[in-house]
Amino acid sequence: MEQGQILSAGQSKPASLTAAELRARFAVHQPGIRAFSSERVRGDHLLDPNVKLPPGLIPAAVLAPLVERATGFQVLLTQRTPHLSAHAGQISLPGGRIEPDDKDAVQAALRETEEEIGLSPARIEVLGRLDTYVTGTGYEIVPVVGLVTGPFSLRLDPKEVTEAFEVPLSFILDRANHKRETRLLRNVMRTFFVLPYENRYIWGATASILVNLAEVLAPVKSGA
Repeated sequence: MEQGQILSAGQSKPASLTAAELRARFAVHQPGIRAFSSERVRGDHLLDPNVKLPPGLIPAAVLAPLVERATGFQVLLTQRTPHLSAHAGQISLPGGRIEPDDKDAVQAALRETEEEIGLSPARIEVLGRLDTYVTGTGYEIVPVVGLVTGPFSLRLDPKEVTEAFEVPLSFILDRANHKRETRLLRNVMRTFFVLPYENRYIWGATASILVNLAEVLAPVKSGA
């Protein structure tokens, strides 16, 4: 899939942040960033007391790829295939389990991204990481944020991904778009973040990670 063929979820006003400003947000010490050894943990169980974490969490890592377009920065997301055993059909960030051969979570996120959508690590400038996120399905996820430099092309793994698309970063940064929903899932009432964008339903861990990204990229307040 060529760069121009990535499906866009719609147009928006240009994001206010430049590449230099994105780098600066991840270079300063502020809530949400602890270099690459964050001890801050978010999770389904903190957002919803009905969630009980299983023992033996599985280490995983995902990449939040930021792509610069004429209309502003976009976040590259994927739609998972409907036959997967976990999170089938859901919108997600590219990523997966941290394998024994991975040096760290960053390498795992980059490797999984290349395997899932064919985006080369050579095209990704790693900016930093967000808070660790723990899911009720038993994963301990390290979210890594990276700038994607062009030109680039994608090659989707049809076993895992049915579609790659972009959502404006400006939409994610707007707190008004951070919704919470409560619904019955597997006979349990659950509460979770939702970022409904046009015909896209971004929810669960992916939505929570994007909310964390918005918090980190929020304007830095001047001193009192």
